[in-house]
Amino acid sequence: MTIQVRAVSGEEAEGLARMARSRSLGAGLVRRAQIVQHAVQEGLSAPDIAAKMGLCGATVRFWLKRFNERGLRGLEEDMRSGRPPTYTAEERSAVIKAALSRPTELGLPFATWTLDRLVAYLGEQGIGMRRSRISEVLLAEGLKWRQEETWFGARVAPDFTRKRGRSSSSTPRHRRAA
Repeated sequence: MTIQVRAVSGEEAEGLARMARSRSLGAGLVRRAQIVQHAVQEGLSAPDIAAKMGLCGATVRFWLKRFNERGLRGLEEDMRSGRPPTYTAEERSAVIKAALSRPTELGLPFATWTLDRLVAYLGEQGIGMRRSRISEVLLAEGLKWRQEETWFGARVAPDFTRKRGRSSSSTPRHRRAA
């Protein structure tokens, strides 16, 4: 089956040429514009274009047909549906609700969540979600884990150094500069 490219307007020809030599557009879009341009300018058939560009004949015919039907916009990729969500909105909502609640209010023996504790709790509630996925759900909601702070962190009491005293009797005192 041979496919002929329809007549192209001057505006379409300019747009096609611009797309075919573009360095900023996606490589796939540029390649599709080049397919159509070979057919329009050189009058090549689909098998000739396929041989010249190292493509499959079916691919060339597909894009020529799309161009004939839709014009320049037909050279853009259609949106793909993708994989459906693995977890329901209710499950994601339960993850967020649990993460925002205090564990002690849920009758748990600890005061703060860790990701592992949250995974275990949700597993008991019948939500078998992986640790990495729970983290993704929380990050998508704008929630981040707070880093645990140690004694040298920001939550040190103002008079901590006075209460602590010298760290070691073998540590010499620093002499003050004059």
